[in-house]
Amino acid sequence: MTVIVAGGGIAGMTMALTCHQLEIPVVVHESVQQLEPLGVGINLQPNAVRELFELDLHESLARIGVETKEWALVGRNGNDVWAEPRGLDAGYLWPQYSVHRGRLQMLLYDEVIRRLGQKSVITGSRLLSYESRDDSIKSYFRNDSGKKVEVEGKVLIGADGLHSAVRSQMHPGEGPPVWGGPVMWRGTTEAVPIRTGASFVLVGKLEQRFICYPISNPDPATGLATINWIAELTYDTSQGWGDGDWNTKVSIDKFLKEFEDWSFDWLDVPELIKGASDVYEYPMVDRDPLDNWVDGRCVLIGDAAHVMYPVGSNGASQAIVDARVLGAAFHQHGVGTEALGLYEMTMLEDMNQLILRNRGAGPIGILGIVEERCEGIFDDIEEVIPRHEIEEYMLKYKTAAGFAMDSLNNAPPTIQL
Repeated sequence: MTVIVAGGGIAGMTMALTCHQLEIPVVVHESVQQLEPLGVGINLQPNAVRELFELDLHESLARIGVETKEWALVGRNGNDVWAEPRGLDAGYLWPQYSVHRGRLQMLLYDEVIRRLGQKSVITGSRLLSYESRDDSIKSYFRNDSGKKVEVEGKVLIGADGLHSAVRSQMHPGEGPPVWGGPVMWRGTTEAVPIRTGASFVLVGKLEQRFICYPISNPDPATGLATINWIAELTYDTSQGWGDGDWNTKVSIDKFLKEFEDWSFDWLDVPELIKGASDVYEYPMVDRDPLDNWVDGRCVLIGDAAHVMYPVGSNGASQAIVDARVLGAAFHQHGVGTEALGLYEMTMLEDMNQLILRNRGAGPIGILGIVEERCEGIFDDIEEVIPRHEIEEYMLKYKTAAGFAMDSLNNAPPTIQL
């Protein structure tokens, strides 16, 4: 009997590829009629890249992504707070990739169609509800013609993101996502990459910051790459702000003046912002941790289970890891409630803690410490905060997020075939 996946994003497509690898029948139902490469840049941590390599996607990832070489925090005066190598340069057995989210989703979708066939993904199919039974689950979808369709399967996997219909039934009355004050404006600009040429750089402080990194390799003729950037400001939550729709286009006039004097010898923030053709506004939201992700034969993965602030580059990475951990549970215990329970027991508490850790600014929380000690202005960061203190802070976050290097490098494959 088939595994039913609600949601054709990164989590859903990774789940489909994992089921195929395990020879488990699976069908993905996606609410939109036609998948498009939406979004902007994301980072895939080595723990997620390892899982995609296990699905034989080495060459495909190298084609669409940039191997991240450095992760750097920079103070408002342009001096480094912290810089460290990433991916292979740091000693991981797998790279870290910076990639356009939409290109990654389409890569996964194309692989699902190639490996499983066209009928493995049903678009224009929106989940309405589900009924879990002892030996099966019935899911009800609305197709584009308005017809209600009943689908029976072994389990239902809710991979339907921030506004999950599966989660809404499992946890009725939860309400809208939680907005904590930050608002991001995101865009891409053709420009010369800075620092190593493949650096993830964050400049500023907790309440006002600018992030940029390349998501394409430089054009040999021009030297220009596609630079993904994020400008962020924090507001008083009493005024309210949207619903987390990151497809809202806005003018740069809405925020540019706050960054007008952010120019350094190595980075001109205003010019990078002005070079974008489209800019999207996104209130940074999450949801409170849940007590359970399983309801009978139904389970949540990815953002449907644990949407969190994007401060540690964990969202897409964790969606991929979720699918693989659930696949490992299927491999061990078969497709049923025992496997769902094992997945939940393995993941839920750690992810709940990570949601809260990211609310506390995750790895960039070190900027808050610097702000407290010197108001963000310094010449020598060692006089503000010793290196070992930052190293300990960063290791704690990497451990919580599942990509501490020694642990990851020495871990056996998630799915041992």
